[in-house]
Amino acid sequence: MRISARADYAVRAALQLAASRDDAPLKTEAIAGAQDIPHKFLEGILNDMRRGGLVLSRRGGNGGYRLARPAESISIADVIRVVDGPLVSVRGVRPPDLSYSGPAQSLLPLWIALRSNVREILEGVSLADVAAAELPADVAALTDAPDAWVNP
Repeated sequence: MRISARADYAVRAALQLAASRDDAPLKTEAIAGAQDIPHKFLEGILNDMRRGGLVLSRRGGNGGYRLARPAESISIADVIRVVDGPLVSVRGVRPPDLSYSGPAQSLLPLWIALRSNVREILEGVSLADVAAAELPADVAALTDAPDAWVNP
């Protein structure tokens, strides 16, 4: 699975908003600076997140962005889907819409299993979890495997 720069930036921006202690909106420049995200790229991402119902925006001197819902109710999957679409696709096609034959026939259940595991992890972790550095125990346990941090 590949996480796009767009998805990474969107999650980081959402986490910056989740970590904001007051209800005052954060300006795009502040989010971009805090997370080292290109400003123009971030503007487009925040607009997608606004259209997707994850953030609210306010114009003017006291304007900026804030989360549309509590951070506990926004999963990492929610953010990724808003900016990138489905969590898992094969050649841009969702796994249930694929079909294979012959020796490749068992690929479909493999892609479905992959999607299921990705969903389980990303839907089970909220912005609040990550912002507080408190991943759910089952997700944190996956990082304990000796080879989890090694690139083959």
